[in-house]
Amino acid sequence: MTAVPHPPHPRAAVRAIAAPFAGEGAPWRAAAALMLLATLGAQHPSRLFGRTRRGSWGTMPNWKFFAPSPATHDYHVLYRTLDAEDTTSPWHPLDVGADRTPSQLVWFPTRRSGKALFDLVAEIRSVLDLGFTAATRTPAYVILVERVRAVLDEQGRTPPYVQGFQLAIARAPGHDLRNEPEVMAVFPYTPLDPHARTGTAA
Repeated sequence: MTAVPHPPHPRAAVRAIAAPFAGEGAPWRAAAALMLLATLGAQHPSRLFGRTRRGSWGTMPNWKFFAPSPATHDYHVLYRTLDAEDTTSPWHPLDVGADRTPSQLVWFPTRRSGKALFDLVAEIRSVLDLGFTAATRTPAYVILVERVRAVLDEQGRTPPYVQGFQLAIARAPGHDLRNEPEVMAVFPYTPLDPHARTGTAA
């Protein structure tokens, strides 16, 4: 007959769990384990867990591993120029960061520029229902306009070769290529010469 193994004695299981917290350096290991458990618990949305973090006098980090409403799409800002011959160029993306790669799961320092663009577009979208006049007066739109001006200046595309440009905002589903990008807004023409009259590009 095959011997049936007996389950481990409860005391043996307790000794195995307590072993890392005995001997030299045990207080430090116990403190690290307690800090890890408290940090993980502090990420829970319940207010009960939040009390632990508030009572830690700033020693416990507040890392949210998942956003309450995670973004499911990317925003893209496009621009096209109007040259001296009244010819409109194709749309160009306003680059603010590198394309996504698998290595960014580990190291992604340029994600802050993408997050900044997301926040800028979100601010503009919040007033789009009020019309283009309200949207173009937001600080976010002014920042995007000045960024395009800087890009054109770096490329040497300045008056009289280029009269002005036009911005557009599109929304894309990120890595999901099954859906086409959606154009959300095409803004009025912006002259490079600040004294020129604004209007709609040809």
